[in-house]
Amino acid sequence: MPAGLLESLFAVIAPVFIAAALGYGWAKKGWPMDTGMITRLVTLIGTPALVLHTLLSVELSPAALGHMALIAATAMISMAILSFIVMRLLGWPISGYLPSMVFANVGNMGLPLCLFAFGQQGLAFAIAYFTVGSVCQFVFGPAAASGRLEIKAVLKTPIIWAIALAVALMIGGIALPKWAENTLSLMGGMSIPLMLLMLGISLGKLTMAGMGRCLGLSVLRLAGGFAIGLGVCEIFGLEGVERGVVLIQTSMPVAVFNYLFAVLHNNRPSDVAGMVLLSTLLSFATLPFLLAYVL
Repeated sequence: MPAGLLESLFAVIAPVFIAAALGYGWAKKGWPMDTGMITRLVTLIGTPALVLHTLLSVELSPAALGHMALIAATAMISMAILSFIVMRLLGWPISGYLPSMVFANVGNMGLPLCLFAFGQQGLAFAIAYFTVGSVCQFVFGPAAASGRLEIKAVLKTPIIWAIALAVALMIGGIALPKWAENTLSLMGGMSIPLMLLMLGISLGKLTMAGMGRCLGLSVLRLAGGFAIGLGVCEIFGLEGVERGVVLIQTSMPVAVFNYLFAVLHNNRPSDVAGMVLLSTLLSFATLPFLLAYVL
């Protein structure tokens, strides 16, 4: 591998790995951490501010963001179909495992990777993908775990309102005053570091069960996601940054929120924890190859 490419890969991977490792070490030390408070900070303040600031700072049209949202929806539906078929053939419980296959960690890992790999433009595309994933996860994730669908959950997701406001301002050609822009930059700047620390803390608290099945599903999540990403890129004719972002986001491991929903509704939480942990560990091994391919 050329030295220049190796240096570029390390520059992308190292911040993600180090921040997550710090969170993991914090959890293993048993030091106190109010994860509920941090989650609320990121969800209610940090991420909406990051979304609004990023979308208003880069030169991307609402149409381009909408196109990425359509791509994200296509990729997730395709992953759901593939996973459903595989699990039905193997006789595995679909309701317990399907959400983990569909909802990948496109936030805690995907956003920083796309930012470090492709800059602000990559982050903007990644946010569009992340928004679709977040809405679907918070609507259909709990529904799959509990058997109840709550559409009202969409209206309670702050990122939706941030996207709507950003699009309205972009269409109207309205620029934010400097004080508002600086405030959004400051508040949004906390999101990605906290996301990575929370990822490490969450992994440090997980335990595994059903190793063989969890490993198989983890491989399906990563390999199947990458294959679907390639297919989606070909179907939509994606190139450059947009193609790279889609391949990164579709190849992410199982999202930690799947475990939280599984615990809340007692739907195979030990298996889901194993899938989160194993798929994340595997992803750290596959990331250099993935990034070498997209850069």
